[in-house]
Amino acid sequence: MKAIRRFTVRPVLPDPLRPLSDLARNLRWSWHAETRDLFQTVDPERWAASGGDPVRLLGSVPPGRLAELAGDRRFLRRLAAVEGDLHDYLTGDRWYQSRPDRLPAAIAYFSPEFGITAALPQYSGGLGILAGDHLKAASDLGVPLIGVGLLYRHGYFRQTLSRDGWQQEHYPVLDPHELPVALLKEADGTPAQVSLALPGGRSLRARIWLAQVGRVPLLLLDSDVEENDLGERGVTDRLYGGGSEHRLLQEMLLGIGGVRAVRTYCRLTGHPEPEVFHTNEGHAGFLGLERIAELCAQGLEFDSALEAVRAGTVFTTHTPVPAGIDRFDRELVARHFGPDAELPGIDVDRVLRLGMETYPGGEPNLFNMAVMGLRLAQRANGVSLLHGQVSREMFAGLWPGFDPDEVPITSVTNGVHAPTWVAPEVFRLGARQIGPHRAEDALTVGGSERWDAAADIPDQDIWELRRALREQLVLEVRSRLRTSWRQRGAGTAELGWIDSVLDPDVLTIGFARRVPSYKRLTLMLRDPDRLMELLLHPERPVQIVVAGKAHPADDGGKRLIQELVRFADDPRVRHRIVFLPDYGMAMAQKLYTGCDVWLNNPLRPLEACGTSGMKAALNGCLNLSVRDGWWDEWFDPDFGWEIPTADGAGVDPDHRDDVEAAALYDLLERRVTPRFYERGRGGLPDRWIEMVRQTLARLGPKVLAGRMVQEYVERLYTPAALAHRSMDPDAARALAEWKARVRAAWPGVTVDHVETSATAATAELGTTLGLHVRVGLGDLGPDDVEVQAVSGRVDEEDRITDASAVPLKPVSGPDQEGRWVYEGPLSLDRTGPFGYTVRILPAHPLLASSAELGLVAVPSEELVAAAGLLMR
Repeated sequence: MKAIRRFTVRPVLPDPLRPLSDLARNLRWSWHAETRDLFQTVDPERWAASGGDPVRLLGSVPPGRLAELAGDRRFLRRLAAVEGDLHDYLTGDRWYQSRPDRLPAAIAYFSPEFGITAALPQYSGGLGILAGDHLKAASDLGVPLIGVGLLYRHGYFRQTLSRDGWQQEHYPVLDPHELPVALLKEADGTPAQVSLALPGGRSLRARIWLAQVGRVPLLLLDSDVEENDLGERGVTDRLYGGGSEHRLLQEMLLGIGGVRAVRTYCRLTGHPEPEVFHTNEGHAGFLGLERIAELCAQGLEFDSALEAVRAGTVFTTHTPVPAGIDRFDRELVARHFGPDAELPGIDVDRVLRLGMETYPGGEPNLFNMAVMGLRLAQRANGVSLLHGQVSREMFAGLWPGFDPDEVPITSVTNGVHAPTWVAPEVFRLGARQIGPHRAEDALTVGGSERWDAAADIPDQDIWELRRALREQLVLEVRSRLRTSWRQRGAGTAELGWIDSVLDPDVLTIGFARRVPSYKRLTLMLRDPDRLMELLLHPERPVQIVVAGKAHPADDGGKRLIQELVRFADDPRVRHRIVFLPDYGMAMAQKLYTGCDVWLNNPLRPLEACGTSGMKAALNGCLNLSVRDGWWDEWFDPDFGWEIPTADGAGVDPDHRDDVEAAALYDLLERRVTPRFYERGRGGLPDRWIEMVRQTLARLGPKVLAGRMVQEYVERLYTPAALAHRSMDPDAARALAEWKARVRAAWPGVTVDHVETSATAATAELGTTLGLHVRVGLGDLGPDDVEVQAVSGRVDEEDRITDASAVPLKPVSGPDQEGRWVYEGPLSLDRTGPFGYTVRILPAHPLLASSAELGLVAVPSEELVAAAGLLMR
């Protein structure tokens, strides 16, 4: 019979065991081995059955066992030690507390998904895992972050396979009372709420759940409350589910409701108010509008409030393709803002202007969330060096007149939270080498001097570690494969072959990620016969473990999965290649540690960063990858392999796949497998072990989320906090008025005459020329602008490459025509074709970049032709 109502019955812990509840409610247990070991001791069988979730474990332990533990002095001593360790972790000074006083008092970090632990399934892929690792690393470093997201009642979908290998989705309902979260409550004990106004006088209300991620509070908004109508209750039903309006409401709740949740949390707990707001991808972009509305309510005009908000906002873009950005119909957005809906004090046209694609090549009727994110943030970044370059090119239309390399989007390469992803066996090996405290610092704070110790680990220890991890993966794969086949309808009698799937002594390759087409799940199947030869080679066999989910609406991705599953079902190779459904954090932690090679073959440059290979590297797994994302900047043949790419304009996609697949097979046959199976004098694969050692010593400190968060603090958060502090109401008004004046006057800004002391078209290296420039500033003065000489090598079309800019100084003016004369030196510091030009940019001490306004004045084509500005 089906129950008509469901309750969550919590256990009553005996007083001596009360600290177990606090330990279970702080998600630090998800990356702290001693805490997990303690919970496993409570009841090993129930711990395994709970999936390693302390909250579920404590809800299932019989009272008799709890009473037994309450009288177990040895267990209570361990409990006191772990409780004391958590207290020290939460209250002691860490890296951030040792930095200068100018750091932000608090940072609010908004993301549509967070991958903290499998016990809190609020993530779909890399964006969420990255956000979870960001919070964990911030906690380890003592950075005062507040995370903000949504609590999805179905999370992301669970994946199974049909008998013929087609992906099937399941959406189990999550009860927040059974998750490691707690309701944020007002002083009178009632649940705290935020509310958004909807068209037609309706409201969207949401409760605030608090997940404690070490030192970092994570606020998760949940619209499934009784006060909402049925439609509004479903706003937070599924991650990335529903149509356009559903997604818009999710993103309004995340951005606008999220700011209100942060204000509520700070009011109730006394947490410092954030000085910096970090928008992780465009989904949370509406947070800037809410902050503008707050300042307008305090008396600021819209333009002044916009400047104040921009100063303290950081925007991170994660997509290298326009199709990956949320875009909404203009009319849909307009309906949800204005007098009859949300933010009634702000003119709808001002809202729309922030997100409209009003630039060449844009679609003027679409509201672009990334465009709004960039316009609302004074600082922006991509997530790898290559992705920063791609982003500058992709969004260059927002800064007309500037070369892509001058577009104000920098990059901070992603990192991964090592304590989450490093196998306990790897940590123990490091702790034996340098001690547990230094090993813990190596994983959190980083520093190459701590990782250099990998050079001293004996070959035998490294090889035994890798084999032990591979053996664990083999057992995990067999267990998951058996479960999958039963779900596909197979009987136990049909599954005896699974006991021989994979071999702990065979080279093991991993490939696991989401399954959009650009990641090319099936590139390995391009030549099935050749792959089969690799798998079944009599002396140097290969085995492959594959996992991944396609978006529920992506039938193309599902077909790729089915194609791979059908190949892996072939009795000839099914002991050498497997597809595991329901890829998630729990599975990933086994895959990254147990594989010898991590394969990544996206279409370059469509992988913004890609962090799965980083997690594998931290466990001594070698990367075999296309030079995309992070691998483009950190690849080195000492610790991995590069799959050559055939990218370029006009390349036929099929031909490209053929070429790159052939390169992959060649690498595996000629370089990867021989190195794994070759044995040196001691019977060990010396050259392979050396690559593992180089991976740990040289890649290890680079791929850490601790390194990433430190970069955010130093390069983005601290400058944003300083800009926020300088932008008081008077400064914001003054800057807004100055920008309006400059924009109005800019048509009158001109470069009228340029001359140089050069008398010939050739000159010697090291020569310094004198520049004499006459400019028109219209209604502006020299304090409003900077006149620059821009010089560098030139290409065949006379475009300046690798440019450097030098400011020129005003020497006279204005004359009777209102013209000013600027002069300065021009150093010929490079040989070969060399060119220069002159430009005028707006200049103000509160601008983060001279390109911020997207305004530039350059010589007219007629002036360039007359001046002969090219030196050869």
